[in-house]
Amino acid sequence: MKTVLVCAAQAPFVTGGAEILVRELVSHLVRRGFRADVVALPFHAYPPSELVRQALAWRLLELRETNGRAVDLVIPTKFPSYLVPAPRKVAWLFHQHREAYDLFGTPVGSFGDGPEDRRVREAVHAMDAAALGECQRVFTISRNVADRLARYNGLAGTPLHPPPRDPGLYRTDGYGDYLFYAGRLERIKRVDLALRALGASTSAARLKIAGQGSLEGELRRLAATLGVEGRVDFLGFVSPDDLVALYAGCRAAFYAPEDEDYGYVTVESFLSRKPVVTSTDAGGPLEFVEDGVTGAVAAPEPRALADAIDRLFVLPESRLREMGEQARERVLHLSWDTVVDRLTETLR
Repeated sequence: MKTVLVCAAQAPFVTGGAEILVRELVSHLVRRGFRADVVALPFHAYPPSELVRQALAWRLLELRETNGRAVDLVIPTKFPSYLVPAPRKVAWLFHQHREAYDLFGTPVGSFGDGPEDRRVREAVHAMDAAALGECQRVFTISRNVADRLARYNGLAGTPLHPPPRDPGLYRTDGYGDYLFYAGRLERIKRVDLALRALGASTSAARLKIAGQGSLEGELRRLAATLGVEGRVDFLGFVSPDDLVALYAGCRAAFYAPEDEDYGYVTVESFLSRKPVVTSTDAGGPLEFVEDGVTGAVAAPEPRALADAIDRLFVLPESRLREMGEQARERVLHLSWDTVVDRLTETLR
């Protein structure tokens, strides 16, 4: 039995797509007969100078053996877990520390423009190039992540899309009167854009929001300011069964984050045979969403997205079903067996 360790940087009390991916990967490795577990270190990125210490902690680890048994494969995921030294290291890159890359100098980034922050940014670039360059293979969760890796580090990554936890759970219960958003309520997810688009829409669309985050209070106030609070439901955390039901009953999902790494929302919506409303700068979702075919794609501004919403809300259910079927076809090939096969192929 081969031993595989999946390395994860874990922010305490935070559970999102990355944490779900790690758990799912380990469970499917075990299902396939590997001896697998997670190696996680706590992570925080403020102040930016702390990033070097966080990276050093991973570099000082020794993962050649555990309990007297050799470790056959190490699979790091996101920064800085891939700095771990290992004889056989195959990365499945969720994302790098984007604040040192494409988010540098933007409102959602924590880096300033001072000399110390610039030195840290340069150090992150150098560490990433060296550590990812050590890997026997680098897979990425999307073409978008691979493109960033090539653009900033000159390294090649092979897209390997992850499926959701249990694709067979998703169903369709018709096409209701609401849009559905699932995810964290944070700035980069741009849930405010959904509210502003709803306010500019001429349809009677509603919006159901499942998720928690630091912006909940601000988003509730924005909904009131826009006069749409009666059409918006903030559901907070929902159970897996409720999540499936919300996808099953919506007319479409709304997901327009800023240059998303991947985005489970798109895949879960498509498996539920529902189109997705997204933006031209959404990143990962654009690998699946095609305007007028599997959803609606518009410029990242309220009026344009409102028009996209209005287009979907005047379509007959028969046309929505056609779009939903085409959407489902786009993601049916996603398989955990494929992910495990590709990540462990160096062991064969």
